[in-house]
Amino acid sequence: MPVSKELRITPIRNGTVVDHIPSGLALEVLRILNVEALGRESTISVALHVRSQRMGWKDIVKVENMELSAPKANAIALIAPTATISIIRETKVREKHAVSLPERLVGILRCPNPNCITNQGEPVDSEFEVTRRRPLAVRCVYCERSVEDFVPLLTR
Repeated sequence: MPVSKELRITPIRNGTVVDHIPSGLALEVLRILNVEALGRESTISVALHVRSQRMGWKDIVKVENMELSAPKANAIALIAPTATISIIRETKVREKHAVSLPERLVGILRCPNPNCITNQGEPVDSEFEVTRRRPLAVRCVYCERSVEDFVPLLTR
């Protein structure tokens, strides 16, 4: 009988684990997290297309030495509403919660309307309100442009 070798991702000491990401979206989560700005002391692990009893297939992202800010968690909720976030401290899960989308999103998306005040160099953060949850749709509070495709509009 052949010996099965399985590669495992090592635990992190302190940081964030984003689990239950729909398969194929881990790289977008990495972009939201802006991992290229992290120092070399931060290990980043990505597992793509992992079998999941709950979802069928999922992705997982582990980032050492980083805890998610609320705006980044909200951005992840836009593209991965099934995601869960675990905060790890001293190798133990100290907090775990599902992402949730607030009623208003401030500074997370760019408005696709080039004439919107948020795209005119004014010191105004973009602001969107959730108009529909399934399928998800939001509307700019300034120009009232509706948006349903979020990935190309995420800010950093």
